[in-house]
Amino acid sequence: MKVFKFGGASIKDAAAVKNVAAILQRHKNEQLVIIVSAMGKTTNALEEVVAAHARQTGKARELYDALKERHYAMMRELFDEGDEVFSAVNDTFVEGEWVLDDKPADNYDYMYDQIVCVGELVSSRIVAAYLNKTGMATHWLDARDVVATDNTYREGWVIWDKTRANAQKIVPPILAQGSFVVTQGFIGSTTENFTTTLGREGSDYSAAIFSFCLDAESMSIWKDVPGVLNADPRLFENTIKLDRLSYKEAIEMTYYGAQVIHPKTIKPLQNKNIPLYVKSFLNPEAPGTEISSDTEDNYPPIVVVEKNQALLHISTLDYSFVAEQHMARLFRKAADLRIFVNMMQNGAISFTICVSNVPDRIEQFIKEISDEFKVKMEEGLELITIRHYTQETIDNLKKGKIVLFEERIRNTMHMVVKNVPVIERREVDIAGSKS
Repeated sequence: MKVFKFGGASIKDAAAVKNVAAILQRHKNEQLVIIVSAMGKTTNALEEVVAAHARQTGKARELYDALKERHYAMMRELFDEGDEVFSAVNDTFVEGEWVLDDKPADNYDYMYDQIVCVGELVSSRIVAAYLNKTGMATHWLDARDVVATDNTYREGWVIWDKTRANAQKIVPPILAQGSFVVTQGFIGSTTENFTTTLGREGSDYSAAIFSFCLDAESMSIWKDVPGVLNADPRLFENTIKLDRLSYKEAIEMTYYGAQVIHPKTIKPLQNKNIPLYVKSFLNPEAPGTEISSDTEDNYPPIVVVEKNQALLHISTLDYSFVAEQHMARLFRKAADLRIFVNMMQNGAISFTICVSNVPDRIEQFIKEISDEFKVKMEEGLELITIRHYTQETIDNLKKGKIVLFEERIRNTMHMVVKNVPVIERREVDIAGSKS
């Protein structure tokens, strides 16, 4: 049994869904569990719906209806009018409408999960229906019947024993009937049957959960790149595809923000020595990148850029030393608010942390420590991490940047930087007039 995961770009429109079906046709005689994300930019659109509902702008239903119509337009390209998929998709959208008909929930993260999950539920309905239409027997499975989590909304923690028991009870009998299983990434369920999500871009993690629980032979992630590259091709030219990666190197890359794989994906696979393949849905015959236990010692410089970073300069109100008890409180509060500390540096009376800039969480963090600390914040920053760095790579990455602080450890360098402001040049003539 193998697990395939298809992201939003791979099913962004009708032509893309047909391409996914063509890829799966090559594997029609295999046992496959297929994890799909929401289509295209659906999650972003649903986040706008949640924000509009929370603020009661009056725009939430308008935004939601526009998203529905985009999905219906795509379905009209794939299916005949009256196909039962239209009814199934409509019923799924109604679940979100029920939330929008109520007053905004006090817990924003809870409300977020109940609405944003619609994206994956709808996309998986469409993909499963199209595979059945093209002659590939496919069973649609609600991932919430398998993936059990705690009540940490927007960042659900998997209850592994229960999830594994669910997966082994539900999935193998379906596969034994000769059907593919199509299910959702990103979502799970609490013991009270409320929907949770596993963190942004969490569909990779969902695939790893199913792979672990079902002892998969392998897991494949299908993307719009030829494999794992040594840098983001949207930011850098002349990137290099890495043919093989060790689990350790992949964990390091994802921990520091590499977007090609979700950070939690690797560990469940490593625990059972399940190889991960990152392949291109644009060129499915290409080998892609293999991530496994086989150690690879020689890597080129690998660059990871985390945008939208903030520096929080924290100091005590009474100018006392920032001691262990202060750091303990700060980290407890950061953990409670799910603020991820990417880098830190301390002095005698100050402590600086680099964090992903999530405004509502940072605002709450500053408010809750204001009795003991004052905080200055710098925004609009980038965290650049270089694995297997060379001086030439460092020098090139510093061009046009102001380095606020940096850190070097074995094989890895971090820099928090901001762009050098462009100063407009104006010529002054002898008489002093400006041009």
